[in-house]
Amino acid sequence: MMNRPAPRFSRLLSALSLSLLATACATGPQANPDDPLEPLNRAVFKVNDKADEYVATPLAKGYRAVTPQPVRTAVTNFYSNLADVGNTVNNLLQGKGVDAAESFMRVAMNSVLGVGGLIDIATPAGLSKHSTDFGLTMGVWGVPAGPYLVLPLFGPSSIRDGAGLYVNFQLSPTTWVEKDVQWALWGVGFLDARTNALAATDLLSLAALDKYSFVRDGYRQRRQYLIEGGGGKLPDYEDTDAPAEGAAPAPAGGEEKKPEAEGTKP
Repeated sequence: MMNRPAPRFSRLLSALSLSLLATACATGPQANPDDPLEPLNRAVFKVNDKADEYVATPLAKGYRAVTPQPVRTAVTNFYSNLADVGNTVNNLLQGKGVDAAESFMRVAMNSVLGVGGLIDIATPAGLSKHSTDFGLTMGVWGVPAGPYLVLPLFGPSSIRDGAGLYVNFQLSPTTWVEKDVQWALWGVGFLDARTNALAATDLLSLAALDKYSFVRDGYRQRRQYLIEGGGGKLPDYEDTDAPAEGAAPAPAGGEEKKPEAEGTKP
């Protein structure tokens, strides 16, 4: 007589259904419509935050303490130069011919004259950096962001941007070498990026009552701002129009420095 696994399967299916129902109920009527996976996202965010607090941040602070500033600058320049390869392709796909040409010229100049990208020759020469990624490219072409998504280790993202990560990796020269070298390059690159973000992390801890909501809303607004070519309006978090005490004066002539687009983490 054949065994009947149906009861066990039914119990498993019922448990899964109850789990999904509980997640939906936890979302509640006041949930952010762009974040239907908020309970799951918050759980992943919490794990990421603890991993950052106890592993990534101490490593970054140790790296900053033992590595001279000129060496750290050279490492940052090296990875910035690698990123310009993807910037060239994505700016071209977005129809930004000038930005693509400048990104290509940055790679050529910094790779040859800047000792493999360790020295940034292009910026003082007047070639601006135009950071972008394939998630933004899809956004420019009308692909919706989809629900907000927190990725393990990579952090804030969306369905669209998460899918774009694969293309971003393929466009990076770090994938053109052997696996052992890839892991080393990724590790040093992560350490460099985390070290450069230490000040922002300290500010986030002081400024945000709900770090999850602050990061989520800031991420989505920033991505939409970049897709619109910097023409959108970013939120004003100040309670007064008066400049903060000790703030630097605005540039002469009313000129403002345009924000640069961000690159991957995720």
